[in-house]
Parts: sequence; structure tokens; C-alpha cells
Amino acid sequence: MNKLAPLLLAALLAGTAQASDSSLSQVDETPSAGAMAFDLLLVRPLGLVTTVLGTGIFILQLPFDFSNENSKSKAFDTLVVEPARYTFVRELGSTE
Repeated sequence: MNKLAPLLLAALLAGTAQASDSSLSQVDETPSAGAMAFDLLLVRPLGLVTTVLGTGIFILQLPFDFSNENSKSKAFDTLVVEPARYTFVRELGSTE
């Protein structure tokens, strides 16, 4: 019985540490009004410029990459789709 006591104590302490850890994970991650305003007035217009420039660069690189089908898809995703998603799809004020 004496050898079993430290094992039971360790199991009890591990359970309490796990319970307190889960209570810390409930953090409010909604963006503030300042973050939303910054996103709307500065970040979104820069995203639009990036999308337009990426589209132009994609069109310019098409003649050089005409033979490889996979490369066109990857270039289109990188230069056009990702900036467009960042600009138009994500939630206002989010950092993702």
C-alpha cells in the first residue's frame, strides 16, 4: 500500500493540472474596433493592389510557362487566388 500512494498522488495532480489548463484556453479572439478599422482602411486596399499586381504578373509570365500545365495552376493560386482570398474572403479585422 505504501508503494501505491505516490502513484495515486501523481495521478491526482496530473488530473488537476489538466483541468486548470483547459480553463485557460477560453480566450476572446474577436477583433477590436481598431483592428477592424485598420483592416478596412489600410490592409484591404493593399490587398486589392496586391491582387491586381499579381494578376498582371501572372499574365506576363504565361508565355514563358506555356508548356507546363501544373506550373500555371500553382502560379495562379500563388499570384491571384491567395491575395484575392486575403482581401475579399477573410473576416474583417482577423489576422489570418
